[in-house]
Amino acid sequence: MSAGANFPDHFSAAASSYAAFRPTYPAALVDALAEHASSRELAWDVGCGSGQLATALARRFTRVIATDASAAQIAQASACRGVEYRVARAEDSALDADSVDLVVAAQAAHWFALDAFYAEARRVARAGAVIALVSYGRVVLAEPMQSILASFYDGPLRERWPPERRHVDAEYRSLAFPFRELDAPPFALRETWDLARVLGYVETWSATQALRAVEPGVVDAWRAAMARAWGDAATRREVTWPLAVRVGSIER
Repeated sequence: MSAGANFPDHFSAAASSYAAFRPTYPAALVDALAEHASSRELAWDVGCGSGQLATALARRFTRVIATDASAAQIAQASACRGVEYRVARAEDSALDADSVDLVVAAQAAHWFALDAFYAEARRVARAGAVIALVSYGRVVLAEPMQSILASFYDGPLRERWPPERRHVDAEYRSLAFPFRELDAPPFALRETWDLARVLGYVETWSATQALRAVEPGVVDAWRAAMARAWGDAATRREVTWPLAVRVGSIER
């Protein structure tokens, strides 16, 4: 979540909710990224939010520097051995040149000034480094909750998304990616959540926050419909997101 001095900050106000309700990334994704990198001394997690990917990267990289333009997000980040959090823009990291083995942005690249970010990635990359853009698509629930969520997403939320959201819906294929692209197998995020966790996650969406600011009753009606369909709020159900991953070799 970074894009310049006046970066599009849709998440600082909800930083604590973001930390509490956003999903974590699978070990298989981290393993695949680590295998693409020729060395595993330093990973740079760009637009790290509250550290959902950074903490996973620490399992395979000696050091992880995780940056975000939002000080509020960094304040909520999960402490983890080997991870250093910094407030910094994607386009101006202050990292040393020729120091990074993996540059990765998860659910964040659509907010960046891409040309400037890519130039920064090339500056900090050492020989053999790779870059990865990761995004997760629309959440998948069991029926009838899936239909209720789809109606909310495609109905009241449709006009509330920032324009950058279209890149997430396009699995980042609409973003320029001027690197030699490497193979990336399909991945998915999978969680087992109760009702409160699902509702809290949807409330972290920038579109939901925008809708609540002007029509809170619409959001509350959706929550009530979900609760009726879910049944016992303590029941835990599988929640899945398809992951889109673009990996490239940084060649200068």
